[in-house]
Formats: sequence, C-alpha cells, structure tokens
Amino acid sequence: MRVVFVTHNYPRSAGDMAGAFLHPLAVALQDRGTPVTVVAPSDRGRGGTDTQDGVEVRRVRYASAAAETLAYTGTMASALRTPGGMLRMLSLVRALRREAVATVSSSAGPAVVHAHWWVPAGMALPRGVPAVVTCHGSDVRLLARGGVFQWLGRRTLRRAQVVTTVSRPFAAIIRERTGVLVPDDAVQPMPVAAVARPRSTGGGGLIVVGRLVTQKRVDLAIRACAELKRRGHATTLTIVGDGAEREALETLARTLEINAQVRMVGAVAPADVPELFATADCCLMTAHDEGLGLSAAEAMLQGVPVVACTDGGGVLDIVGQAGGGRVVAPEAGAIADAVRSLAADPFAADAAARTGAQWATHLDPGAVADRALVWYQRALDA
Repeated sequence: MRVVFVTHNYPRSAGDMAGAFLHPLAVALQDRGTPVTVVAPSDRGRGGTDTQDGVEVRRVRYASAAAETLAYTGTMASALRTPGGMLRMLSLVRALRREAVATVSSSAGPAVVHAHWWVPAGMALPRGVPAVVTCHGSDVRLLARGGVFQWLGRRTLRRAQVVTTVSRPFAAIIRERTGVLVPDDAVQPMPVAAVARPRSTGGGGLIVVGRLVTQKRVDLAIRACAELKRRGHATTLTIVGDGAEREALETLARTLEINAQVRMVGAVAPADVPELFATADCCLMTAHDEGLGLSAAEAMLQGVPVVACTDGGGVLDIVGQAGGGRVVAPEAGAIADAVRSLAADPFAADAAARTGAQWATHLDPGAVADRALVWYQRALDA
C-alpha cells in the first residue's frame, strides 16, 4: 500500500514549522514499510520534487510565482474572503488533484489518499480512490461559520471513507455541521517530533509557542505579562514563532513598557523547541478554538505547567482545571492570576509532568502511524 498525503502545509526544508507535525507521521509510516508521497503546493514559484528523510515531496505550481501565497503562512482563511483568493484556491485544488491522480496511477499496488485539512486538500480528492480526511483546526473553524463553507465541507467530507480529527470538540463540530461521524479511534492528535525533552529546571519565565496570527491571541500573553509587572511580579515572556502579527505585538510590548521583558525569538525548528521549554516556568496557550494545541502537550512533556483559555477548543483535552494546568477566561487579569497560582503551587510542575507522561505514548509518531494504518485499511475495505 502507498499513502499519498495531500496538504497545503508541509515543511519546505529541515526545521520549517509549516505543517511540521505531518513529517514525523510520514517518516513513521515509512519505517513501518508503508511508502508515503506528499503532494503540496509550490511556494512563490518554488516547486518540483525533493526528498526529506526518505519521504518524497512533490510541490505543484498553481499560479504565477508572485501569486503562490495561499500556503505555508497561516493566512489561507483570510484569503478565502476575496474573489481573487477564491479563484487561486480553485486553481490550487485542481493542481493538487492532478498530481494526486498522477501519483496514485503510478503506484504499483493499492493506494490511499490522506488529505490533511478538508480545504483545500479534501476538495482535491481524486474520485474513486480510497480516502481519509483529517481536519486539523482552521478548517473546522470554517465549518462553524456555516453558509457556503458548511455546504462545501459537508460535500467534501461525505466523499471520504474515513474522517478523523485531532480533538473531541472538533469531532462534535464536524458531526453537528456535516452529519459525518468521527469514530472514537479517529480522534487522534498528530505526533510530536521524537527528540529529547529534558525536564524544565525553571527560572526562564513565561513562554508562548505558535504562529503569530490573530487566532493565537498572543497579545493576551503580552498584556498578562504587563499585568504581572503592575502587580509587582515582573517576569519575562519568550514568544516563539513568526507571522503577520509580529510587528503589532512588538508595538504593543513597547506601548505597555515591557519590551525589555518580552523576547521574540522568531520561528524555531521543532527539534529546537525543547531547549526553550527546558527552563520555562509556565506556558501560555492564549489561542481560541485550537485543534489540539500540541505546544501545550510539549510543555507538559517537560513538566511545564500550562494556562489555557476557556474558549481554547481542543487544548482543553490536555489542560485540566487543577494540578499542572489552569483554564481561565481569555482576559489578561485572569491569565495573570493563573500564572501566580501555578507559581505558588509546589506540586504544579510534577502534576504537569504526570499529564505529559500520559500524552507521551498518544503523541509518539509510531503510535500515531499504527492508528493511521488502521484508517487506511478501513478506507481500502469500504
């Protein structure tokens, strides 16, 4: 059996954060004797075929080099609000489908297409080919908007033999909006990279890891840091990631007069993130409607307590109301209160580490690959 990943996000080089959680799964599948070919978009004219850790990646052209900006940046949803963005999306769907058909046709044995995100990859499913669609987050939020996105999502997901997603809240939204049932064994987060994750020694302050886009609400982390300073509990905040909101966040830190306490390190390779967690005191998950929030799990794997928001979505599968985590209203004051609560709790780090240990097996690339192989066989047998 050959598996064809179709996706708009896949690392463009070693250490790239775009779709980084898909690569450990592809490698683990190949380690189990299941070859994987990835079909992904070109990035500003940079197309062609390359190989990453034995995984073949085919990047397809879908527009002029200057117009190939839909993928890799986390801004696809906003692009869909414009007529020009919709036209480029249709072109991208056609290009992904053509390459998926060509890849399946060249396979010597049975093939399964695994589309990551129902839009655009799920929309590009070749007809008559067994298919699995995994919804990760931004695509589920589009379903929740209703209207044309709900109609398109229902039409797309009902074409797949198996639909999976990364958290229970998203499984509920998929069923409510499309009528498609996600079985219990198809609620599965994507894996974390298999790298050393030392227990945090503390002393490094607060940390946020994620794309700098509005959905991540990193401004809340900066405001909470300012609130802690106002209360006489100054600490540092390390922001890991890059994106369209970076300049606005830098301006906010200066306006609140805490720019000396806020360190923006930019995008970091997944293998280097554990080094940053290794001294962190607390991880802030300020995003709303997360697919899962893998960085929360990664923090707890290293004994770093986590503060999440009540509207955080899938991250609430990881972060509890006590012990190694706190769930609070998406307000700077409430986040600051939670940070102080965890700092005063001598058992918080140990509780976080215990939660992390429970997630370690569930997020192991090999374990996720084994579950994916069950989905693929189910699709072939349907």
